[in-house]
Amino acid sequence: MLKIRSGIGYDLHRIEAGSGLYIGGIRVSDTLRFVAHSDGDLLIHALIDSLLGAIGEKDIGEHFPDTDEQYKNIKSTILLERIAALLKEKNVEIMNIDSVIIAERPKISPFKDQIRDNIAAILEIPREDFNVKAKTKEGSPDSTDGVGRGEAMECYCVAMVRCKS
Repeated sequence: MLKIRSGIGYDLHRIEAGSGLYIGGIRVSDTLRFVAHSDGDLLIHALIDSLLGAIGEKDIGEHFPDTDEQYKNIKSTILLERIAALLKEKNVEIMNIDSVIIAERPKISPFKDQIRDNIAAILEIPREDFNVKAKTKEGSPDSTDGVGRGEAMECYCVAMVRCKS
């Protein structure tokens, strides 16, 4: 029996001065970093949660708890590789993934092609099956939260998968 399922992922991390900020496994800033237990790659974290949700698994925090020292400063690409292996084990095929990053800084657009190529390679899917978009809050009056002030970033991700029995 073939089953089509979808999952939604979300992540938010504060940013601060630091020595490197990664999105989709690509270094997008040399002067900022995420405040996080791992490398804080919020795109990969939201992506992992969307895939886990699509297959009815527990969330990223239960698979890779921040109370476990083995995940301290770990590259999120390693976590995504583990989830890709889980999908293969469960005979799940990714149909497509769509994501949106909301951030005032740094600008993501110059890195979108590299991010798409990197994620597609890790997941072993065609590049066109993974999309990433970048938005700002446009300085609107209701954007006075940390993201709107440039102190944080957030990401939403939706995954569609095909489960084969």
